[in-house]
Amino acid sequence: MASMGRFIDPLTDFGFKRIFGSEPNKELLIAFLNELFKGRKVIKDLVYNPQENSGPAKHYRKTIFDLSCTGTNGETFIVEMQKA
Repeated sequence: MASMGRFIDPLTDFGFKRIFGSEPNKELLIAFLNELFKGRKVIKDLVYNPQENSGPAKHYRKTIFDLSCTGTNGETFIVEMQKA
């Protein structure tokens, strides 16, 4: 029988949301994403957005927009985290 670990895997949906997915950890998530973007985009604020949006037709899958971000230049964009 495999033993349960004591740590949360940030590469799972549960782990990522547990570590980064709440308002008290918002600044940590902004810093993490800005590091990933390496200056291509710079986030100054984000809103956790757990709503589902349907595609334009029935055969499209639903999309979950996890984060609505505002860049330092006023640009707004969506970040959806997925493990591929």
